[in-house]
Amino acid sequence: MPRNTETTSFGSVVRESHSSKKFYSSKLFKDFQIPKTVKFNENKIKGDDLNKLYCKSSEVMDEIPDDSIHLMITSPPYNVGKEYDEDLSLDEYLELLTRVFSQTYKKLVTGGRACINIANIGRKPYLPLHAMVIEIMLDLGYLMRGEIIWDKSASAGGSCAWGSWMSASNPVLRDFHEYILIFSKDSYSKNKKQEKKDTIGHDEFIQWTKSIWTFPAVNAKKIGHPAPFPIELPHRLINLYSYEGDVVLDPFCGSGSTCIAAAQNNRSYVGYDIKREYIELAQKRISNQKFI
Repeated sequence: MPRNTETTSFGSVVRESHSSKKFYSSKLFKDFQIPKTVKFNENKIKGDDLNKLYCKSSEVMDEIPDDSIHLMITSPPYNVGKEYDEDLSLDEYLELLTRVFSQTYKKLVTGGRACINIANIGRKPYLPLHAMVIEIMLDLGYLMRGEIIWDKSASAGGSCAWGSWMSASNPVLRDFHEYILIFSKDSYSKNKKQEKKDTIGHDEFIQWTKSIWTFPAVNAKKIGHPAPFPIELPHRLINLYSYEGDVVLDPFCGSGSTCIAAAQNNRSYVGYDIKREYIELAQKRISNQKFI
């Protein structure tokens, strides 16, 4: 029988049945007030409006009611000259993300989760986009749950971006990782009064709650989109953060990986993209069951 433990002044080896009350009552957390009583709001989306893709900007998502989305998974465009980018200034780019994630906040149910796959870009200067997105989300009122490092080194090809070769003059780090940032709306927990089915197994739960995930990227030419992410990414997030039958949103749906993973895992989906060709690509991949 594991003994109860609490946070001590010099660490704690035993973690089972651990009380964190002492830790969260410290001065470090005194300015972070989480509501003790939360009203759980949830509206239903009509059946005809489920499993649909919209060719328009997700800055306004009037097609779906507020408080109706259980999980958002997306990877926003990085604004680095890909064919779907619009060459925005950094301020314009961050303002776009702010408008979209503000809309997402309205659409999420209480306790709904938002997962954002983002990579940092540039070298001179280095732009820590993941830190900028975190700031946006916190300013919008989201509760941050943590971040996952996606280790893509298994699919890394050759690279000449070392900077000064074998010299301290100007060595350049080569990024073989991206971030998956995890947030909640208003509550860390979902509505416990609802009876819904979990779909994650024991081994998957143990592995996927680790903060480093390792799986390869996918070939952009094979998919037909400049920057697709593998279905494994939304597959894990969907099973970890939603129930069977929930509704999953991707406001930058691109080639449709999130929507495909939702369909595979008995969830409904709603997607947005401004490019008609990518909406058609996503619809084709979904209908043909080409789960690449």
